[in-house]
Amino acid sequence: MSSRGPGTEAFAPRLLAWYARHGRHDLPWKREPTPYRVWVSEIMLQQTQVATVLSYFAPFVRRFPDVAALAAAEVDEVLHRWSGLGYYARARNLHRAARLVRERHGGEMPGDIEALTALPGIGASTAGAILALAKGERHPILDANVQRVLCRYHAIDGWPGQSAVRKRLWALAERHTPRSEVAAYTQAIMDLGATLCTRRRPVCALCPLENGCGARAERRQHELPAPRPKRERPQRRTAFLILRDAGGAFLLERRPPSGVWGGLFGFPEGVPGGDLRAECERRFDVEVKAMQRLGDLHHGFTHYALDIEPHLFDVVRRGSELRDGDGRIWHAPGDALEVGLAVPVSRLIEMLAPGTR
Repeated sequence: MSSRGPGTEAFAPRLLAWYARHGRHDLPWKREPTPYRVWVSEIMLQQTQVATVLSYFAPFVRRFPDVAALAAAEVDEVLHRWSGLGYYARARNLHRAARLVRERHGGEMPGDIEALTALPGIGASTAGAILALAKGERHPILDANVQRVLCRYHAIDGWPGQSAVRKRLWALAERHTPRSEVAAYTQAIMDLGATLCTRRRPVCALCPLENGCGARAERRQHELPAPRPKRERPQRRTAFLILRDAGGAFLLERRPPSGVWGGLFGFPEGVPGGDLRAECERRFDVEVKAMQRLGDLHHGFTHYALDIEPHLFDVVRRGSELRDGDGRIWHAPGDALEVGLAVPVSRLIEMLAPGTR
């Protein structure tokens, strides 16, 4: 494992000088960097690009301006405001953590790193970022952008997810974090990874760390950091049972709290190849008047790919009709719906709404 690059004294000053001129100073969470706002932004930015987060952050903190507002909300509304950002466990953990902050810390974000990392969804890097960006406290961080900068600068071989590599990266993050201007430095190294030291097209000619970067010297910018070892991504298949009543309302049901789209509302699912008509009539006490197979959808997750067979059933609700409640609702397109929906479900509802089909 290589560890090239100049010493600590050159790294932070170059980054800070670059950030002063070229950093992203207008990000909305930087205008009022309270611990709560930084926390929300850091959770949103996990595995999501800034351009996407920008359209979600302001509406989210308008509706939930502080821990108290977030803790008082129902999880359905939180998931609704999160719909489209993906990785919905982040939203569920954010909500759970807000309620724990209310219960254990009087509604104030805890000010020490141990208490922060005890909250759901907050790891060491996120906790460090909250305290560094909101309070200027000296804590190293190691998000994906920082990992990439350090791996290239020090020409470190190996996938950052490996324990030995990660341990080395944490040591380097600690070594390079300065004693002063911590908030600026923390934002600077994240900005560098997001704007210049990018995964596919690093702009080395504009990088303040080009002189001394091990990967640049060895012409290995596109090799480092090493990718996750390849593994076959399983393929799974499911059937969406899209029940539409005479008024044009669709049946939606809440998914289990964990797993794919956990806690979101979606169409009921069935086993592809089965007698889906009979399953609909049996499970939902409806009479199927017509059915139609729609075009397949394909959705990729981190650990597997999902093929979706959408089946549209025009139904009549029977005497003991299925009513709202018990995790099920009938939703008419155009009506307000403040629950979280998975992206494929939203798209199908839009496609099947009156006037579009």
